[in-house]
Amino acid sequence: MLFAAVSLAWGASFLFIKVAGTGLAAVQVMVGRLGLGAALLVLVMLITRRRWPRGIRIWGNLLLISAFLCVIPFTLYAWAGQHIPSGLSSIYNATTPIATLLVALALLPDERLTRTRTVGLLIAATGVVVVASPWSLTLNEQNGTVLLLAQLACLGANLCYAIAFVLSRRLLRTGEYDATTIAASQITLAAVLGLAISPFIGGLEPVHLDIPVVASMLALGLVCTGVVYIWHATIIGAWGATAGATVTYVTPLVGVVLGIAVLGETLHWNEPVGGLLILAGVLISQGLLTRGSLTRTARERKESSTCSGGTSQSPAGRGAS
Repeated sequence: MLFAAVSLAWGASFLFIKVAGTGLAAVQVMVGRLGLGAALLVLVMLITRRRWPRGIRIWGNLLLISAFLCVIPFTLYAWAGQHIPSGLSSIYNATTPIATLLVALALLPDERLTRTRTVGLLIAATGVVVVASPWSLTLNEQNGTVLLLAQLACLGANLCYAIAFVLSRRLLRTGEYDATTIAASQITLAAVLGLAISPFIGGLEPVHLDIPVVASMLALGLVCTGVVYIWHATIIGAWGATAGATVTYVTPLVGVVLGIAVLGETLHWNEPVGGLLILAGVLISQGLLTRGSLTRTARERKESSTCSGGTSQSPAGRGAS
């Protein structure tokens, strides 16, 4: 049930971003969702009496990670959502594991580019080109240029997620704090940082609120930027990291279906074809389509189920969600 709830929430986040963008500027969407998410997570911290991280160094690391994990990508996806369909944004979000692999290869000395990873990267890159369909863009027209920039914004946001994940791996000591504490700390810092810089990057633009905009922001902030990360940590604790990560493979499907059903968006042939290529590239690059991968996943799930009360950290703030 939690797996289905997380898939639905993260997939629907692109719909909420699209609707919220009809009344708010991109920066305002970012600040609003972070503020609501931080309020909820701080309340959880108080109710559960969790201990906040201690030390200037860890708070500095968390602030740096929060900028790449929340502030920048949330703004980029909110801006992109004003110019391209929500379903298309959700498809591009599926490239995050590929971006993470590229950043890890560049920054982590223990990462190596194997033959399997190379094949996966090439297939995923082909999928991105198919989704973008550069043959259909007329760059000498303003609309075509904006569409291209919006798609590049989605890829830029995924690159920020990747940098944040790698920074989390290098700067945060696994096991020192649970996933809820890390999520609450990162989202709170991101909310403060976003609020501080918003006046300088368009946060003072006029606001046009109606019921759909307010409802979308509440869902985006309280659910997609708050409680979902607690749910996802619970899934990882029960199933293991590999199986828990598969939730991100479902979100593009949810995003596309909701975009068509709720907003009446049109799905072109190249988008599902490119999306499938991206997904195949991700699965291949992560070794999930190789012989023995199912055995490893089953073994990981069995081992995690034997641990009493064990939790595994996952980066807070995943996805445009």
